[in-house]
Amino acid sequence: MRTNMKTSNKLISLIMMLCLTVCVLTGCQDNTPAVSSGESTNAIDYVANTKLQMESNTKKQEVTVKSYIDGDTTHFNVPSEVSADGVLKARYMGVNTPESTGKIEEWGKKASTFTKEKLMSASSIIVESDNDVWNVDSTGGRHLVWVWYKPEGASDYRCLNLELIQNGLSISCGTTADRYGDAASKAFQQAKTLGLHVFSKEDDPDFFYGDAYEVDLKGLRTNISLYDNKKVAFEGVVTRNNNNSVYVESYDAETDMYYGMSVYYGYETGALLNILKVGNLVRVVGTVTYYETGGTWQVSGLSYREFKPDDPSNTIMISEGHEASNRLTDAGVFAGGKIDCEALTSLESEETEVKTFDYANLAMSTSVSMKNLEVLSAYTTSNGGNSDGAMTLTCQSDGIIVTVRTIVLYDENGNMLTQAEYLGKTIDVTGIVDYFSGDYQIKVFSADDITVH
Repeated sequence: MRTNMKTSNKLISLIMMLCLTVCVLTGCQDNTPAVSSGESTNAIDYVANTKLQMESNTKKQEVTVKSYIDGDTTHFNVPSEVSADGVLKARYMGVNTPESTGKIEEWGKKASTFTKEKLMSASSIIVESDNDVWNVDSTGGRHLVWVWYKPEGASDYRCLNLELIQNGLSISCGTTADRYGDAASKAFQQAKTLGLHVFSKEDDPDFFYGDAYEVDLKGLRTNISLYDNKKVAFEGVVTRNNNNSVYVESYDAETDMYYGMSVYYGYETGALLNILKVGNLVRVVGTVTYYETGGTWQVSGLSYREFKPDDPSNTIMISEGHEASNRLTDAGVFAGGKIDCEALTSLESEETEVKTFDYANLAMSTSVSMKNLEVLSAYTTSNGGNSDGAMTLTCQSDGIIVTVRTIVLYDENGNMLTQAEYLGKTIDVTGIVDYFSGDYQIKVFSADDITVH
């Protein structure tokens, strides 16, 4: 029996040695590597094998980043001979990353962050056309380019388009007829085989898997009627708190605008109010409703379970210490400006159409400022309610009429301010874009937000 035991031990040792030898010979490693520079050990790095040919006849231009949009779109600063306004809106050739603006999709934020981090750490960036001219996409507003970046301390450029594809952050790739289409196709197939990111069976840690539509404030504002009575989740900075509601806003680089939403919390107390403090970046989960009295949209019925902090449907605080934009706005733009934006045809489809919006409509619930408004007339509410003393100031700037509406205002000594403080004077105001009685207005919540010249 003891002899059999020794024989068994020897056999086990021999098998273990054989397995170790096989692992060494075959490269026994993790089968699902990320293949960006510095992270891959057992997959082909098509990016490293693809070189920028400076002597080719394609158009090339060294650029700097103006603004990061998403995983496959970046705005670059360029000379006027490349683009008349000095900005090239780059749509990455052969790449289609999941959405991270408007309608949020799984792995969209990951792709957006990936692109931003690569470009932010680059010592040089070059955009290249697919042939000998600068080509535009179907919208006519974006250029189709290959984006090359040189990592800090490196001697060679890497193609970011290929790197996104190679890392499984593009849901499709172009054709082999594209300049680097063959490498892109092989990188795409490798990412699928390795099950990277969009091809994995894992949950995206940055995606909301709760019972709500994941959206950003631009997507919500431009498609607001589609979300009527639907639960949504979005992020933004709390800028004001008034009358059981807060105003939340976020910036969109592509349109260079802030988008906002009124969030009604009702008579909630305690922890939720600590989350919804002015200056906090928050994630709001609630239901879109139309406020008939004011003729405006809001989010109400907030999801919050204090004793279940890990509930994915919770409204949460992300960070503190942020400020309202209080964006300086021209009276003419506020009163008559128009903005063209892509809007979804339905929530079930990715198809979009270009719609024209009033500037003030898209800027609803965002913080703005306006200077040199001459107060032409004033009206003070006196109907026996809590709003007695609130004022409506009819103002003009360069002949453009702008309405400023206040809550009841008090000076530093607690005395209620009257319209005599402002009538016939020139003022600067800071407030929230609002809509009342068929008119877009600037709503003011503090005497400190009005400066009299």
